[in-house]
Formats: sequence, C-alpha cells, structure tokens
Amino acid sequence: MELLWLGHPDAHRAALVGGKAAQLSQLTGQHRVPHGFCLTTAAHDLAMRHQHSLPESLYQRLAAAYAALAEHVGQGNPSVAVRSSAADEDGATASFAGQHETFLNIRGLGPLAHAVRRCWESAYAPRALAYRRQHGVETPPRVAVLIQHLVAADVSAVVFSANPITGARDEVLINASWGLGESIVGGTVTPDTYIVRKRDLLPAARHVCEKRRMTVSVSGGTREVDVPQALRLRPALNDAGAAEIAGLAVALEAQLGWPVDIECAFEQGTLYLLQCRPITRLGPLRLHTARQPA
Repeated sequence: MELLWLGHPDAHRAALVGGKAAQLSQLTGQHRVPHGFCLTTAAHDLAMRHQHSLPESLYQRLAAAYAALAEHVGQGNPSVAVRSSAADEDGATASFAGQHETFLNIRGLGPLAHAVRRCWESAYAPRALAYRRQHGVETPPRVAVLIQHLVAADVSAVVFSANPITGARDEVLINASWGLGESIVGGTVTPDTYIVRKRDLLPAARHVCEKRRMTVSVSGGTREVDVPQALRLRPALNDAGAAEIAGLAVALEAQLGWPVDIECAFEQGTLYLLQCRPITRLGPLRLHTARQPA
C-alpha cells in the first residue's frame, strides 16, 4: 500500500501516511481540503532500500497519480505542494512543525519526483534528528509524502482555536498576511493579528501591521518579494474573512475534541484548509474578555 488518496479510509491512519496527511484525510469531504494523494511510509521503506531513490514501480505509480490529479483539477502539469508527513508528527506533545521539508509550486513529473526524494532525505537532516532526540522519539523516522494541488493563496493565515498567548479558550487568534503562508511560518513577515470571540465570531481586537514581505509562486518554486506599497498597511482580512476563518477553527475544535492549530488560505475568495494539528503548548484553562477592536 504505497500510494493512497486523501479521503480513502486507509489514508486516515497516521502509521501509513503520517500525522499531517492522516488528519487532512479525515477532514476531506467535510471541509475544503485541496485534492491530493500520499506516498505512504511503505513507499519510504521501499525507497530506503534504494538509497532514497524512486524505484521504477514507485515512479510509475507516482506518474499515474499525478496524471489523475491533473485530470481532476483540469490542468496539464498542475502546480502542487509537496510536504513531508512523518508517522510520529503532529501529536499532542511534538508537532515536528518546520523540521521536515516542504516544496511549493512544483510542476511536472521530474521536479515532483525530485521533491519527493528531498522530503525523504530531510527526515535524516541533523536538525530533524536532534528534534527527535529532544522529544524522546527514539524510533527511526518513517516519512510519508503528501502531494496536493497548490492553493494559489491571495491571503494565508495561521490560526489557533484557543489563544496560545493568554490561554483564553473563548477566543480564536489569527495571524494573516498576503500570499503563500511560508512568510508567516518562517517569521519573515509581521502578520496582522485578529482576536475573534467564539460565541459570535465578532472581532474582539485587531492589530494591522506593515507587511513588508510575502511569498509568491514563480517558475520552478516560490520566492519571497516585497509587498506592494499599497498593500503593506491594508488589512489582509476584513471582518467577514476573519469570521469565516474563526468559524472553521471553532468547527474543527468541536469535531476533533481538542484546540487546533491550523493553516488555511483564501484563493479568489474561497477558503481552503491546508493543515490541522493539536496546539502543543497552551496555558491553563482561562476565559477572557478581550478589549474592544482598535
């Protein structure tokens, strides 16, 4: 079982597709998750026996799946996001966020195969192995690779269904900025911050920052560029957009039974769920009434 599509029951199993892909697979069909498939941990085991290369049988399965994805989205050689999804990541105590490689705007079978190999190799990088030791993970890494149609994000957001700064469980905290989400995740932009009340999805506070950098798609991948001057002090989200994102976070928390840390993006006004994991660090339970919007 070396390749599984998101939404397939077997793709709900973290042991096969890793925590990241398993969570998205379970949410596919209930939320707007980009179409995609996963090379499983069994594929990784097979590649390990070939020094992280793609044996012909696996390469052909990858080619067939990429062609099927192209047909589904109605594009030849569609742009995809290629993400590592380790079998022991996105747990309650260790998320592995940022430890393994992600490649965005990959187009064509050759570049896709190369990105897959680099995802496998990243699990053995010194920083990833050190992270495993730090969190008491002694087993060797087993890495699946998630391949999804790329959301050409106009606005991206990192969202917490409980406020990780204050510990308030009745608030959603949103960090949002222009373009793809890598600038937020990588810390190269100071995003806008929104605090939304769970009870009515209305803004309790907002802070609009000068957003100087953004990640955009370019030929062969992505690039970080200057934000156009007219957008720098413009809010990345209006109240309706913030409410829609907060509503998604609240729904996911209720469905999964734990506070969530999600990544999402708007493309031409449509909201997509890109990642969902537990919040691994959250203070004691606290209800909090935030100040009125600034």
